[in-house]
Formats: sequence, C-alpha cells, structure tokens
Amino acid sequence: MQSGRFYHPIILRFFSQRQSTISHGCTMKTNKNEQQQDSQTGAGDLEPTLKAMKGISESKTKFTDTGNQVGTEKRLQRRIKSTPPHGKSAVGKVKSNKNSTNAKKKIPNVTKTSEMLIKDEVINEAIEKHYRSEELKPYQAELIKLQHHLEMTGKKMVILFDGRDASGKGGTIRRIIRYMNTKRYRVVALGKPSEQQKTELHIKRYIEHFPHAGEIVLFDRSWYNRALVEPVMGFCTKAQYKRFMKKVISYEQNFLEDAGKTILIKLYFSVTKEEQERRFNRRKNDPLRQWKLSEVDLQAQELWDEFTQKKFMLLKNTHTKQSPWWVIRSDNKHLARRETMKLILNSVRYKGRSRKLDFNLDPTIVISGNKELKEMKKQRKKYGRLVT
Repeated sequence: MQSGRFYHPIILRFFSQRQSTISHGCTMKTNKNEQQQDSQTGAGDLEPTLKAMKGISESKTKFTDTGNQVGTEKRLQRRIKSTPPHGKSAVGKVKSNKNSTNAKKKIPNVTKTSEMLIKDEVINEAIEKHYRSEELKPYQAELIKLQHHLEMTGKKMVILFDGRDASGKGGTIRRIIRYMNTKRYRVVALGKPSEQQKTELHIKRYIEHFPHAGEIVLFDRSWYNRALVEPVMGFCTKAQYKRFMKKVISYEQNFLEDAGKTILIKLYFSVTKEEQERRFNRRKNDPLRQWKLSEVDLQAQELWDEFTQKKFMLLKNTHTKQSPWWVIRSDNKHLARRETMKLILNSVRYKGRSRKLDFNLDPTIVISGNKELKEMKKQRKKYGRLVT
C-alpha cells in the first residue's frame, strides 16, 4: 500500500485477509513442490541401489553357472580317467555296478529259501506227528471199550511201567489215558519214601494206591524200584534187596488170587545207550524238558552196566507165568506206544472188540521176559558181559 493515502478500516481488513490467504497458498505450493522434489530425489536415490542388487544377483547366477560347468567338467575328466584301457566305457562300469546291486538283492532270496526249508521241516514234522496220533486213535478208542468192560464186570487192572531212564514210560502213559474216563483211572508216580515209610513194608505204600473195582491204576515206576534203581544208587542195603527179591512174587500172588478180579501187567521199557544219551542231551538243552532230569538220570550213562546186571536179575527171579514181564523196545517211541496199547488190549477179552484193527504184536518191539533173558545169556557168552 502507498504511503500518504487514507483508507477505511474495513478496506484495510479486507486487504489484510487477502494477503494472508495468498501467502498461505504460496506456502502450500512450495510444500507440495518440495514433496514432489523429495519423492523424485528418493526414487533417484533408490535406482542405483536396485541396479546394484540386480548386479549382485546376476553375478551370483553367473557364479553358480560357472560352478556347475566346472563341476561337470571335473566329473567328465574323472569318467575319462576311470575308463579301462581295453575300451569299456563308463556305461559298462555302471552296468557292473547294477549287476553288483542285483547280486546284493539276491542275498535275501537265499535267506528266504533257508527259511522256507525250515518251514518245510516244521510242516513235515507236524504232518508226521498228526499221522502218528491218528494211527493211535483206533487203539485209544478200544481202550475206552476196555475201560467200560472193567467197569461193568467190576474187574481191576494194575499196569507197571518200569525200565531205564528216558525210555518213554511217561509218554506212553499219556497216550494210553488220553481219551479215557478220568473217573476210572489213576496214574501213580511216588517219590522218595518218608522216614515213617522206610520203617514199613516196602510194597505197602504201593498197595495203598491199588485200584477199586472197575478201575485202572498205572504205576510210573513201581515197587520194582527196589530191584532196579535203589540197589544201583545205594538207596537200599544188600539185605533189603535180597529180601525183596525173595518175597515179591509171593506178594503178587496174594493180590492176584482175587477170584480173577485183578489183572497185573508188568512192562519193562528198554532203550539203547546211544538213544538214551541223545534224549538226555535234549532234556539238558530244552527248557521245557529240563524238569525231567534227576540225579539218577545224570548217572545213568556211567552206571549202564550196573543197571543191565540188575535187569538180568529182575527177569531171572521175577518173571513167572502168572505175572510175566514184557520188554518194550522203545528207541522208536511211536511203535512202543502202539504196541503197548495192543498188549494191554490183548490181556482182557471185552465186548465190542474191533475186527478191522490189527492186534498182532510186533516181535521186534514187544518181547517176552523169558525170551529177553535168553538173549542176554547169549550176549554174556559171546561178549563176556551183558550188553542190553
């Protein structure tokens, strides 16, 4: 505004407001321009950094490409060096490696075949075991008929299972009683006598377990322990042994003279020394059979000749027509079990006996006591000692 002029206050106020708005607009424009400039300068500043980053990435890709090229060149050089002089290529080497891997893969097939062989053995044993058990079933059915006959007639049967250790006595007993009426039979296996029993008659503790009418009692080792095991192992005196051998037949005659009601069958199970040793070794190594080993078993092989001598004296002094001994050759357990069943079935005439079954005894398995005694005498004359 010019100096020396007078203006109305309203006009002055108008001009002052206008000037302030103009100045404010100028400042806004200047701020906007500055912001645009700053943004332009910022973008300009970022451009070189972006270009630098692109350069780094390009250099990395170039570096990796060159590294791959160097790696491939080195691998090619190695293959060229590894090629054999006779002209085989690396491809042949690769094939040989494949063959080696195939050979390695064939190893499990070999193990599979061995496993298959083991499985075949197990299957064959199972089939053979099943066949043997099926062969015994008809005779086991006949034993049930025999048991029923004894029950109906009121007769009693006593079966003695004596003989060498590990000769198959227990297994034969289990096959005989397998399908029988449990109320009509008992298996008696007495242990060591008590102090009180030692003062009593030796046979008394066995008589206490004798059968009632219509009952069968099977003794797994009988009173004949006094004639076999006890004198050899020193469990009785010589005087006790001699007294028993003199009196035992009279004892048996007393309870056999029961109006024909009592039937006595005496069985001696015989096994060869080699087979006995094999069975002992099996018992030692098999945890399911180790409980069968006893003090007597551990010394049976060493005292073989002493047991043979007692067997000879047993047959010589206690084999009679009324109560004969039957020797069972038990190297083959199955045949021994089958022939023992036949022998028991042939001892009694009973109703319903099968006409299809073969009840004839195998003379190589079942031998009468007097025949065995003759054979042992021949052995002593030939070899100067008893063998079996």
